[in-house]
Amino acid sequence: MMVAAVGMRTEWGRLMSTLSEGGEDETPLQVKLNGVATIIGKIGLVFATLTFVVLMVRFLIEKGVTVGLSKWYSTDALTIVNYFATAVTIIVVAVPEGLPLAVTLSLAFAMKKLMNDKALVRHLSACETMGSAGTICTDKTGTLTTNHMVVDKIWIAEVSKSVTSNNTLEDLNSVISPTTLGLLLQGIFENTSAEVVKEKDGTQTVLGTPTERAIFEFGLKLEGGHNAEDRTCTKVKVEPFNSVRKKMAVLVSLPNDTYRWFSKGASEIVVQMCDMMVDADGNSVPLSEAQRKNILDTINSFASDALRTLCLAYKEVDGFDNDSDSPTSGFTLISIFGIKDPVRPGVKDAVKACMSAGIIVRMVTGDNINTAIAIAKECGILTDDGIAIEGPDFRNKSPEEMRDLIPKIRVMARSLPLDKHTLVTNLRGMFHEVVAVTGDGTNDAPALHEADIGLAMGIAGTEVAKESADVIVLDDNFSTIINVARWGRAVYINIQKFVQFQLTVNVVALVINFVSACITGSAPLTAVQLLWVNMIMDTLGALALATEPPNDDMMKRPPVRRGESFITKVMWRNVIGQSLYQLVVLGALMFGGEQLLNIKDADSKSVINTLIFNSFVFCQVFNEINSREMQKINVFRGMISNWIFIGIIAVTVAFQVVIIEFLGTFASTVPLSWQLWLVSVGLGSISLIVGAILKCIPVKSDENPSSPNGYMPLPSGPDNI
Repeated sequence: MMVAAVGMRTEWGRLMSTLSEGGEDETPLQVKLNGVATIIGKIGLVFATLTFVVLMVRFLIEKGVTVGLSKWYSTDALTIVNYFATAVTIIVVAVPEGLPLAVTLSLAFAMKKLMNDKALVRHLSACETMGSAGTICTDKTGTLTTNHMVVDKIWIAEVSKSVTSNNTLEDLNSVISPTTLGLLLQGIFENTSAEVVKEKDGTQTVLGTPTERAIFEFGLKLEGGHNAEDRTCTKVKVEPFNSVRKKMAVLVSLPNDTYRWFSKGASEIVVQMCDMMVDADGNSVPLSEAQRKNILDTINSFASDALRTLCLAYKEVDGFDNDSDSPTSGFTLISIFGIKDPVRPGVKDAVKACMSAGIIVRMVTGDNINTAIAIAKECGILTDDGIAIEGPDFRNKSPEEMRDLIPKIRVMARSLPLDKHTLVTNLRGMFHEVVAVTGDGTNDAPALHEADIGLAMGIAGTEVAKESADVIVLDDNFSTIINVARWGRAVYINIQKFVQFQLTVNVVALVINFVSACITGSAPLTAVQLLWVNMIMDTLGALALATEPPNDDMMKRPPVRRGESFITKVMWRNVIGQSLYQLVVLGALMFGGEQLLNIKDADSKSVINTLIFNSFVFCQVFNEINSREMQKINVFRGMISNWIFIGIIAVTVAFQVVIIEFLGTFASTVPLSWQLWLVSVGLGSISLIVGAILKCIPVKSDENPSSPNGYMPLPSGPDNI
């Protein structure tokens, strides 16, 4: 061999250089979160500035009225510093620094769980992107199918049988004689290029081409305890499979000094060579025209079921010539095999789950269109409103024709890697779809790189494909891809829950401090208290809400499209409702707490401020539980199994008790009586009832099951009602 090129001059090198071009695109969630964080930060800055200005104006007016602005004391400087600290703390509370933490935690948690589900996530953001996927372009061989050919049907002695289970093999034994069976087994084992190899651990493996392995494994199953005559003959001459002749042949010598040719190959070739057939008793009988027509009909019916057909025939001869080829006529037909690559278990359910989730599955394969259509129908991919198209036809379409055609495409057969790349580019460009692509070959790398999320096969995939992919499917199974989508949706919804929780705390903390500053001239929540609330809201809240596992309901709603608002109407309803409740409660305590609760101690102001702080924290604790479900009333479902969530709630409550009872000097609090503790917990727990009431208020959903051009409606039918 001669080396023509090395390094970046090779095809592989050029391919890798194109893959490394261009920066990383931001994921759909990152784009939305950047906008949310900016808006929240700006609102916080405005409130902080207003609070500081109001406090300073009140301070200066009071000072001017009482002692005059010409006299200044050290206590005045301390007061101004405290006002400034309160304003800075408001900014700290408002700026959602816990948002990146929540996103990273949620993605990392999903990544770890997906590893257990046979999906290796190479890029952390891929978890979230997959949750927004509206289209999956998948390969057929090895992904939807097992990539292991098996004999599915057999025709022998004018009997056609499905042979996928042991029971059907026993049925086959019952309808044919031992002589016929022996002839079939002899033809299988002698005329084959497959072989059995013993592994180091003692297990036996069949090596050979997929088709040869399928027939050989079928023979081993069928043989069982039969001592057939296939082991009593010797190979004399072998003609390997030839793509021109479309058949292979072997000559064996029999114990009675005669010879027997076995020929196996394409059905149309072998049937033409036959003028006899084997009957159920093992005898050779002439092949009538009616029987020949019946055989051809059987071959066609096998082919229409996406089965690859092969025929096995034999011819007995008295002698042979070393220089001559095998005979081309006078054979006796033994059997017809129908071979297929079976659909993986669970694929049909996975495709159904995709359809109910509003995700369209498109099969893109290099196989012929009849096989692709049959497999697509078996998987449930090709529906009545979908079409199958061949790669060459697709390539020749104009952009206008593609715009009308692409939404209907469910199967693309005889396709080149370039066709897959074109399909992905158009789905993203024309229809603004979030597209996931599976691939295993080096040529699939451009499509994997172009897609929003590339899924490479871990077993069959090449290194280039894996390098280009975001997720490696370790078991090459389509069902694993659905798990990635489920976790992706869980990540997106968990971030929404966290933002809803954070917005509620933000609104209440900002408004209560601002209003109090305007009316009373002081903020009820001190800097230390606000920082503790900020810790509950950001760090602990992120940890609690970002680790919620997915549930089945997530796959019964359409995917989130590009451009859809991250903060939905449902979230605004919950935020506004909870904020109003908390503001009313805290306002009542602030302006009428002493009268309502009959507190007349000397330090009643400190007690009320501590009670406001305690009630505010417990409102957040119960609102955190409330945020587990944005639309469902039962917020306790699955909470017991989520030990991280329970642990964080327990830690939050324990720290709150310590802060109130033992860290009064540091946190500006005083110990509370058990009655006032009950008041705080009671007021907080009412937020659960408020949440349940809010969820009964109907809100027009933001979720749009189809894109602006009417593309991709959700499937209808009893399963989707």
